[in-house]
Formats: sequence, structure tokens, C-alpha cells
Amino acid sequence: MKPAKQQPIAASVAGIPADLVPMGFVAGAFGIRGWVKVVADTEFVDSLFEYPVWWLGRNGQWRAYKVLDSSAQPKNINAQLEGVDDRDAAAALKGMTVAVPRSEMPEADEGEYYWADLIGLEVVNLQAERLGAVHSLLGTGANDVLVVKDGDTERLIPFVGAVVVSVDQASGLIQVDWGLDY
Repeated sequence: MKPAKQQPIAASVAGIPADLVPMGFVAGAFGIRGWVKVVADTEFVDSLFEYPVWWLGRNGQWRAYKVLDSSAQPKNINAQLEGVDDRDAAAALKGMTVAVPRSEMPEADEGEYYWADLIGLEVVNLQAERLGAVHSLLGTGANDVLVVKDGDTERLIPFVGAVVVSVDQASGLIQVDWGLDY
């Protein structure tokens, strides 16, 4: 089980997709011709190239940008966005979240999940004890970790086959082999 790294955004303004999922952020300008440097928070650094339009935003303000050209670097990507024609315009986008609509993302393969699809699911153990709901996920390098919250209690549960028994998105439930006292 290997999820991609996204958490959904609540967008309610007319014309803005309601299912935006963060895919990275603008780290700054790249060059002098208006390109931006983007740090992608995806499994593969070039995954964003699959989307011709990116939504950039901060503080609930979103705008669509058509991607005109792009290139991959070892740890980030660079992109030329329509309407961003010089270094100053690119620098003004620094810190903005880059998102795409979840509805445009391909279906996950069997046994794989987008992080955005796991957020909010209830987590129960084999004894049918409620552990809480998935608040977020962490990528540790070795494996991903569910951050499960139940009131003030926070549990970190490895998202690995030995622990995660089942994921039922339709019923909103993840079953794990994990104790209340772990």
C-alpha cells in the first residue's frame, strides 16, 4: 500500500473546483523569464506534468494557470505558467500552494490510495475498538504513517500491510491490527 501525498482543500467559491488537492508549492522564481520553481509533494517529482492546468492559491484565494512548458530537476520542477511573464510576477507566487482537482486524478491502482482519500476515515482495530479518524499522513521514507486523532489522543499507525488489515473507502473505515494502548 503506497499512497500519494495529498490532503484535500475545502473550496467553496463559484468557479473553483470543490475537490482541490494540494500537490506542492511554489518555492520561488526560476530564471528571468517568469518560470516558477515548484516543490512537488507527490510520489514522483514529475507527476504534476500530467495536468495542463494548475490551481495556485493561498488564504482561500485560488486561480487557474495553464502550464505552457515545464522541466524536471532532481528534487523539484520548473514551469512556465500562462500570464506569468517575468521574474517579478513569478516571485510574487512564492509560497502559493499548487493544487489540482481530485476528479482529474487517475484512479489509484488496487491496494493503493491517495492520501486525500484516506483523510477523515474512521480507524478501528480487530477488537472493534475505535482508535479515531485519520487526520493526516506522514511520509517517513521507510513507510507512510497514519496520524489518527481521537479528541486529545493522537496515534501514529504505520500504513503497512502487516498493520492495515483493510481500507473500505465506501464505508469510510480502516481496520488495523493495533491496540488502544500502543
